[in-house]
Amino acid sequence: MSKWTKKAVLSGLTCLVLSTGSFAYAAQSASSNAKDAKPASKNLIVLIGDGMGPAQISAARYYEQYKKNVTHLNLDPYYVGQATTFADRGEDGGTVVSGVVTDSASAGTAFATGHKTYNAGISVSNEDVAKPFASVIEAAEASGKATGLVTTARITHATPAVYASHVRNRDNESAIASQYLDSGVDVLFGGGKQFFVTKDEKGKRTDKNILPDFKAKGYAIVENTSSLKALPASTTKVLGLFGSSHVAYTPDRTTEIPSLATMTSSALSILSKDKNGFVMMIEGGRIDHAGHANDLPTMVQEVLDFDAAFKTAIEFAKKDGNTSVVVTADHETGGLSLSRDNIYELNIDLWDKQKHSSESIASSLANAKTPEEIRSIVAANTGFTDLTDEEVSSIMAGDGSSYKQEGAYNAVISKRLLVGWSGHGHSAVDVGVWAYGPIATKVKGQIDNTQIAKESASIVGVDLAKQSAALQAKYIYPKFKITRSGEVLYPASSLAKALGASYAGGAATTKLVFGKTSIDIDKTALSAKLNGKAASYTVDFDNGTVYLPLAAFSGLTGKSLSWDTLSERIVIK
Repeated sequence: MSKWTKKAVLSGLTCLVLSTGSFAYAAQSASSNAKDAKPASKNLIVLIGDGMGPAQISAARYYEQYKKNVTHLNLDPYYVGQATTFADRGEDGGTVVSGVVTDSASAGTAFATGHKTYNAGISVSNEDVAKPFASVIEAAEASGKATGLVTTARITHATPAVYASHVRNRDNESAIASQYLDSGVDVLFGGGKQFFVTKDEKGKRTDKNILPDFKAKGYAIVENTSSLKALPASTTKVLGLFGSSHVAYTPDRTTEIPSLATMTSSALSILSKDKNGFVMMIEGGRIDHAGHANDLPTMVQEVLDFDAAFKTAIEFAKKDGNTSVVVTADHETGGLSLSRDNIYELNIDLWDKQKHSSESIASSLANAKTPEEIRSIVAANTGFTDLTDEEVSSIMAGDGSSYKQEGAYNAVISKRLLVGWSGHGHSAVDVGVWAYGPIATKVKGQIDNTQIAKESASIVGVDLAKQSAALQAKYIYPKFKITRSGEVLYPASSLAKALGASYAGGAATTKLVFGKTSIDIDKTALSAKLNGKAASYTVDFDNGTVYLPLAAFSGLTGKSLSWDTLSERIVIK
C-alpha cells in the first residue's frame, strides 16, 4: 500500500524549521529524545539560507527599507537566537585544519543528522572507516512520512545531499544523484541535471543516464515552470531539474525558471497530501554563491528570494495549524561588511543599478581585449559610464583569485556601493535561527547547529539513532587507495576494527583475527597467510599502514562484502 494511503499514525502540530547555522551548548532539552513524548508536530519544514550570515540579512532588510519602504523581512518576527557553525578537525589539501571555519557539507551534516564531521563529509563520521549518520529526512521517510528537498543550487550539492545521501566527499555528485534514487524522497527540486545524464548528453556521468530509472520508480520529471505548474493533482513523486548546474540567479531567470517560492509552493502541495505528515528542507543555495563572488546586488536578491519562500512556508504552516518551521544558515560567506574605507555611509541608492549577476558577464569580461570593451560591458550591466582608468585596469588584470576579472569587477562595484568583503570564502561567525510552532522554544538562544537536527527529529517523533543503526548495518565508508593495476586496497587496521576483528601490528609482521580465523601479514615480503596457508591477497605497506583488498576482509570475517565503486563504500550483506 502506498504511504500516501496509509492510515495516519502521527498527530500534533506540524513543524517548520529554518536554518542559517547555529551553535548549541552542552545543555540539551529533554525533548531531544523522540521517545520521551508524543510528537508535537505532524509536519516539519526546515529552511537553510546557505551563506546567509547576519550581514546578509541586514543588507536585504536595508534594501527593502530604502528601495521599497518595507520595514521588515518576512523572517524578522520569528527570530529566536543564533547557532554556531564550526565543524570537526579535518584535512584540506593534506593540511590538518581545525574545522572552525566550516563548509556546507559538515555544517549540513550537523543540522541534518545531529553529528559533527569534517569539511567535505556528507553525513558520515570523521573516521578512516566512516559510518553513515541518518538525517531527519531519512528518519521521516522510514517512519512513513512524505519527504522533500528543494534548492536553488544543484540538487546534488552539499546541503540537500546531507539529507538523503552519504559520501566521503561532497564532490561525488553522481553518487549522490544515484543514492537519491533509492532514498525514497518524494520531491526533489533544484538544478544539477548534469549529474543525472551522461557526458554524451552534456552531463557528467560516466555510467548511464539515470532519469529513466527515476521514471521507473514513479517520478514525474519536470524541467521548467510550465511543466511544474502542469503537474496533475494526483502527483506524489517529482524530480524537478531546473538547470544543468545551479538554478539561475534571481536577476538572470526567465519566466520558465521557477523561483524558490514557486518550487516551495509546488512541493508543499504535493507533500501535504500524505496523511502521515511530511518533512522537507528548502535551501536558498545561491546566497552563498553570490557571496563567494562578492556580488552584493545579486546576493541581496537571493536573500529576498529565500525570504519569499519562507513567506510561502510560514503561511502554509499557520493555515495548516500542525506544522513546525525552523530556519538557519550553514555559515556566512564572503566576510561581508556593510561599510568600508572609514566612510560612515552606504550607497544603497546604487544597489539596484546592476541588471544581471556578475556571473552572467564573467566570460565577456575575461575575453575583453580593450579598455573600451570593459567600459561597454560594465555600462550595459550597471549604467555606470564613468569608470576610471584605474578601475578599468584592475578589472582587466583580475583580482588574483579564481574569480579573476569577475572578482575584480565585483571589487570595483562593491567599493562604489560602500560594502566590503574579507575574501571569497566562508567565515566562522554565528548565524541566526528563526522558528515557528512547537520547535521554536527548543532552538532559542545560543545553540549548537547539531541541536537543529535533534529537535527536528523530536518534534515530529522520528528516531535518528534507529535509522543510523540501520544504515550502519549496511554500509561503511573507508579511506582507500587504488593500485596501478586498478585494484582497490583498504587500511587493514581501521577496516578490521570496523568489522569487529582485532589487529596487532609489529615491526615486521601484522596479525588480524576474527573469531577462529586469522590473517598473518609479512610486511617485508608483502605476503599474506589465511589460517596459516598462503593467500593470494595483494599486500601494500605505505607510510606505516598495511593495505589489503576486500577479499581479505571477506575471508577473515566470513561476511559478504562488496565495493560500490560509484559511492565509494563497502556494502555489507
